[in-house]
Amino acid sequence: MAKDLEAAPGGGEYTAKDYSDPPPAPLFDAEELTKWSLYRAVIAEFVATLLFLYITVATVIGYKHQSNPAATPADAACSGVGILGIAWAFGGMIFVLVYCTAGVSGGHINPAVTFGLFLARKVSLVRAVLYIVAQCLGAICGVGLVKGFQSAFYVRYGGGANELSSGYTKGTGLAAEIIGTFVLVYTVFSATDPKRSARDSHVPVLAPLPIGFAVFMVHLATIPITGTGINPARSLGAAVIYNNEKAWDDHWIFWVGPFIGAAIAAAYHQYVLRASATKLGSSASFNRG
Repeated sequence: MAKDLEAAPGGGEYTAKDYSDPPPAPLFDAEELTKWSLYRAVIAEFVATLLFLYITVATVIGYKHQSNPAATPADAACSGVGILGIAWAFGGMIFVLVYCTAGVSGGHINPAVTFGLFLARKVSLVRAVLYIVAQCLGAICGVGLVKGFQSAFYVRYGGGANELSSGYTKGTGLAAEIIGTFVLVYTVFSATDPKRSARDSHVPVLAPLPIGFAVFMVHLATIPITGTGINPARSLGAAVIYNNEKAWDDHWIFWVGPFIGAAIAAAYHQYVLRASATKLGSSASFNRG
């Protein structure tokens, strides 16, 4: 049990609140492989990522078809949901799916999120690897459903694959993915911080909302640059099903960028933000002793 010490409004005296940090997850726990809860969580990650890719990529394909002057010549420029609607589709689905799966698997739905939580010792290596595999398979299946249902439009409109837009360098695309993923993973850490949960009982219930909003805001900023990856499974699923040379040429950006961004967010939260609280508690205990 740790003490979170804060300065009182009048200054001088401190009030304390108790909160419990969960113990670090073991790097490898063979016993975990014998538990049904692990496989139930892996299935939840697979299904959630499948649904995420199906809804979002279908939204992208539908928008491109509706805004195509050849398909809808009358006022095509104003047809469809637009970039704002696409961003809402991604952010809204993350909000819904994190809310649905948080109690089962933690609601990662993203290898970069899983990687960041693994670096912070929130999940074991076994769980992290199985989650990432399930997320990638779910993404491939989700995009496969889109292609099956919209076979006439899927290839014509780019398959929802992430590609670097013309006019941008690979360095710019990589930086956009790093920063965008940092925003997302930083939000995940902040929204699920046990210290905040102890202070405000409503925080765990509202956690999916800021996470979904983070995805929404990042999409608004980076759709014009990379189409917005920030989720390697999302990029892989679309690249595998679309299987276009351009998508594969840029594909490394959508793994390297998110993993770097997730690592920076994990380090920032664990060693900068939470470290200050730890030092305050330790120095206060020393002074009182």
